[in-house]
Amino acid sequence: MDYDIKDIELAEKGQLRIEWAEQNMPVLRLIRKRFKKERPLAGVRVAACLHVTTETAMLMETLKTGGADIALCASNPLSTQDDVAASLVKHVGIPVFAIKGEDHKTYYKHLQSALAHRPVLTMDDGADLVSQIHGDWSHMAKDVVGGTEETTTGVIRLRSMAKDGVLKFPVISVNDANTKHFFDNRYGTGQSTIDGILRATNRLLAGSVFMADAAAVGDFFCTVTGDLKVIRKDHFQVMKDGAIIANSGHFNVEIDIPALERLAKRKRIIRDFVEEYTMEDGRRINLLGEGRLINLASAEGHPASVMDMSFANQALSAEYIVKQGKKLQKQVYPVPVEIDQEIARLKLDGMGIKIDKLTKEQEKYLASWEMGT
Repeated sequence: MDYDIKDIELAEKGQLRIEWAEQNMPVLRLIRKRFKKERPLAGVRVAACLHVTTETAMLMETLKTGGADIALCASNPLSTQDDVAASLVKHVGIPVFAIKGEDHKTYYKHLQSALAHRPVLTMDDGADLVSQIHGDWSHMAKDVVGGTEETTTGVIRLRSMAKDGVLKFPVISVNDANTKHFFDNRYGTGQSTIDGILRATNRLLAGSVFMADAAAVGDFFCTVTGDLKVIRKDHFQVMKDGAIIANSGHFNVEIDIPALERLAKRKRIIRDFVEEYTMEDGRRINLLGEGRLINLASAEGHPASVMDMSFANQALSAEYIVKQGKKLQKQVYPVPVEIDQEIARLKLDGMGIKIDKLTKEQEKYLASWEMGT
């Protein structure tokens, strides 16, 4: 099996961390149990471009249990957990192409290694696989039944492609499922971003100032927009000494790093994941995690209990694409509501929460117009 990871000897540590995450992922456990019995993805070649974390490992194991033949690469140069990558290779037998801190050239080499798997299903977090298939790898588009997309940035790219009529196969926007964005995008990103900033800086938050519209007085600045140059030259020019800037959006374009480079007279790595830029007037501006996803660059990403629902959407959307993909148009589709609701039901079951069902009389009343007050 071909793979490219940092160190296979990290596999045992990675396996323990995966087992820890599994304890808080009851929905995927239930889906994996059904997939083992039904094998809905038998023989389906999948190329996945996702953050290589403990939670992703649970998704990969679920897909493989369902019969999928998978190749995995990272969706961000700094988001790989090297011990998890090693465990997936050694214990699950999945070819992984991901190394934390890989350079630009290696990142795209790894994308190409995943695509060399000749997928019929793509699984993206940021739409890099789809973009490659619509570029240099366009010859394989005819074999792709469909794909899934995890995050806001990727969905924006895909909807733009669909609008321009260039999207070559249907893609399901996992990001738009209620059981994904109401929890992952809000609570997961919120907690993991703060976690990443604190791990990188060890600064006290109490008494600090986060202000999007006050560059001159802020202590911390964090972008989460999915757009480019949200923090730029005119902001850097008035930031106070010691200001800390970070990004938790998918790509590092949200901070205008080239402008920061031009303004600085020198820079240095002052601690892990912290680059100190010194301006001509002596002010120091600290960039965290190279401007990449700080919640994954310096921390571990979202909690497992949140990613449980996000990746349940990925697993069930993959099953849906395999069954229905040939009937779909070359568009971006939401997660079918019945899948979203099933994941919500499974999550509540996993938490020991029950919901009353309407009686037949109540259903009749709500559906009728004859019965007045």
